[in-house]
Amino acid sequence: MAETVFAGEHFQGGTDSAVAAAPKDVSAAIPVNAAPPKANNEREMKPFSLTGLDGVRHSLSDWKGKVVILNFWATWCAPCLYEIRDFVVFQERYKARGLQIIGLGLDDEKKLRNVQRTLEINYPVLVADPVDNSGLMKLWGNSSGVVPYTVVIDRDGRVAYVHLGLMNSEVFDEYVLPLLDKV
Repeated sequence: MAETVFAGEHFQGGTDSAVAAAPKDVSAAIPVNAAPPKANNEREMKPFSLTGLDGVRHSLSDWKGKVVILNFWATWCAPCLYEIRDFVVFQERYKARGLQIIGLGLDDEKKLRNVQRTLEINYPVLVADPVDNSGLMKLWGNSSGVVPYTVVIDRDGRVAYVHLGLMNSEVFDEYVLPLLDKV
């Protein structure tokens, strides 16, 4: 069994409501007014070290100083696949402003590679085998195990926002864009 590496860092975070299944019209999955209030619940979190589809071992420190969207997803999750299309656009549009999206694929590598190729994912996808890394989402605040699950980390390495369910552009605009403006 592979071990996820953790070493102490200080983060802050909040919670959100879940979208458990993908409706036919996934744009209606989370209404605009469903964004949670910002929270300052302190949490001790630890960075991980996982191998990406690029064959390189990565940790959060690889993207130090960037606004990171850490997105937990699986190939069998329809809302996850829908959300990835938006993340591809966000990564392209905001990378020059310091955005770094990182996908944590909770599936086997072959399936993740197929989705990466099909959806033309333009950001790193790390392989988080669901058996070997079964506790990874829980350590990041998602005890339900529902995907998609997204953690937004500010430039200082603090969890600024967590989102359980499909992250739409309204949520991105409210919680991520302001972080990109802070330098």
